[in-house]
Amino acid sequence: MSQIHAGFPYTTAFSTVNRQCSSGLQAITNVAAHINTGMISVGIGGGVESMTRNYGSRAIPVDLSPEMKNSSNQDALDCIMPMGITSENVAERYNVTREDQDRFAAESHQKASKAQKAGLFDAEIVPMETRWIDLETQEESRKVISADDGIRHNASYENMAKLKPAFKDTGSSTAGNSSQVSDGAAAALMMRRDIAESLGFTPIGKFVATAVAGVKPDEMGVGPAVAIPKVLEMAGLSVGDVGIWELNEAFASQALYCMRVLGLPEERVNPKGGAIALGHPLGATGARQLATLLPELERQEEKVGVISMCIGTGSGLASVIVRE
Repeated sequence: MSQIHAGFPYTTAFSTVNRQCSSGLQAITNVAAHINTGMISVGIGGGVESMTRNYGSRAIPVDLSPEMKNSSNQDALDCIMPMGITSENVAERYNVTREDQDRFAAESHQKASKAQKAGLFDAEIVPMETRWIDLETQEESRKVISADDGIRHNASYENMAKLKPAFKDTGSSTAGNSSQVSDGAAAALMMRRDIAESLGFTPIGKFVATAVAGVKPDEMGVGPAVAIPKVLEMAGLSVGDVGIWELNEAFASQALYCMRVLGLPEERVNPKGGAIALGHPLGATGARQLATLLPELERQEEKVGVISMCIGTGSGLASVIVRE
């Protein structure tokens, strides 16, 4: 429906993939794989999520079959564990303190604020006119959206430290150091190099590889810590070869843990801020990270970038992208 509404003819093939938080990047991976094997020459991969309409109590299934309710497999039961609790598990098990999480969250907003004010997001955002409903008056109008509106320009560690735990009374994950519930969409046009050149397009990046790895569902946030080494090995790279890391900030606890385990240099991780400041519309995030990565690789004159995220229910995904 959305494809035809956007102007593509009904003869254009379409498919949907659901891999939770990595759906957008998985869609891009699927298109790349189809191009690589010669099944298609041109494709668009991306994702969309309207969390304000579809997120909440329905996001996690609770009406389990009797077989599942009585399962003796704790890992299977943990697949419906609320993500906030998995964040708390990561923080407790791997000693990620509340102070560390709050400082990381404040820095995400500060980096995003600085980047937005400097116009660094302009190259990756397409202004869109959309329906706008005033929450107080319920009056409807049209509005052009041309910038992310979740960035807190006055964010500070002191403000973050005042927030109460959101998922556990004695916990350390808060609304401030967790990713925002937000809406968003992102997409990437991909094609064979000879086709691109024949159409007059100049390639801006090259897809190299994607790797997925499974982890325990009750600490799903550690996914990038196992997926990233896997994709680096596939590509014949080391951590030092990567210029920019787009590591999804589902929660500050999981992002910090993954950075520490992998030894990622802080200054190269999410230099324009991450999901804590920009939001994490699940299906769109991976494609959004690609859109954020490529202009930043060019700005910093770096060649190799890695995108990674944890995946709800217990996985991690990572992709290597090279700037042309």
